[in-house]
Amino acid sequence: MLMKILSTKYILLVCLSILPILSHAQIKSIYYNVVSNELNNSNPIPSEEPFFVKGRLPVGIEMVKVSVNRAGKNENRAVFYEWKRAFDFEVSEYELFVSNPLRNNDRYDMEFFFYGRADEQQMEKVIGAIHRNLDAYIRANMEVKSSGIKTNHSDPVLLSQMNQIVNDGLQDYRHFLGRDFQGFSEVVRQKLDQKNRLKLRRARFNVLGRNREDNARAAYAEQYIQELIQLVQNESSQYLDKSLLALVDIRSISNYPTEKKPNALPLNFGYATIPIKRTLPSTEYLHGPYVGLSLPLGNRAFTKFLGNASFSTGIFLTNFESSQGDRISGELIGLPIYAGLGYKMFQVFRLNVGAVMLNFEESNSMGNSSTYIQPFAGISLEFNLWLGLKDRR
Repeated sequence: MLMKILSTKYILLVCLSILPILSHAQIKSIYYNVVSNELNNSNPIPSEEPFFVKGRLPVGIEMVKVSVNRAGKNENRAVFYEWKRAFDFEVSEYELFVSNPLRNNDRYDMEFFFYGRADEQQMEKVIGAIHRNLDAYIRANMEVKSSGIKTNHSDPVLLSQMNQIVNDGLQDYRHFLGRDFQGFSEVVRQKLDQKNRLKLRRARFNVLGRNREDNARAAYAEQYIQELIQLVQNESSQYLDKSLLALVDIRSISNYPTEKKPNALPLNFGYATIPIKRTLPSTEYLHGPYVGLSLPLGNRAFTKFLGNASFSTGIFLTNFESSQGDRISGELIGLPIYAGLGYKMFQVFRLNVGAVMLNFEESNSMGNSSTYIQPFAGISLEFNLWLGLKDRR
């Protein structure tokens, strides 16, 4: 009768535990007020879960980008999220999805970048600046000698630095399609390699600043340099192609707090099997309920595997007896104590494996007993007992 009652309770617990899995939690949204530079009505922002950032879209803004970084950390570790207007649809708000959860009870720096379409004057200005910088860089790094054209750097370095010139010139601009500049093409690399085959034995001067008609071979070198400049300018213009968004404004929020999550104590109620042999003629399997605590090895919001894994410890709720009448109980508190590793599955179930301390008292031993460590395996339901309930939202 008792076993039927326990079975009914376990079935009820399983049904109640599955209900949360079938429901879907709604993703939180917070609001950013660009006028007052206020976030979430001055309340802490969500932690350990993804959330949306919404805000009113200023006139003429086509894209909003947000950087999120833990306060005091290297800026290179910031994570960026962006929203872009879809085609020509009229919208009054933007909505960014912050997919990487923030840490509990921590502080973060956030920067909001607002971009509008670059007008024709802005496009001419940025393209002209990039072209002039490429021209100046190439001329500064190439010298014509009698043996040929010499450079201050190797071809890979020249390519890398010219790529950087373009990227630096676009620091306050973004391509409308979200494409980054991929660098100059193989055609430019081949053009750089071509200089190594030019022979200018009679050219005894640097053609820069001289009359190109003074020497036919020097004029040929100047032609090569002009062709290289024209090639890199054409490729950079092809990338720009009047599809840029210009940075209009940056709004910053520093050292902003995240929500403080209440502490939870994970309780496990389960059923396990203990194989024993020891002094018995054959292996027997003991079965019984257990209760214990699980201490996660990591935070599940940031590391799924370690967040689900745990160190578990607790006690079995009953003592045991072997088929030949040996009494099997706990050594320290009168009930078997276990310790081991656990792994959480399907949100509420935890698989536990480890060792249990058992005291064997043989039926014919006149009170003598021995203590053994035996393996066990079990599955349990896990419930979080919240500590500091007044802090829970």
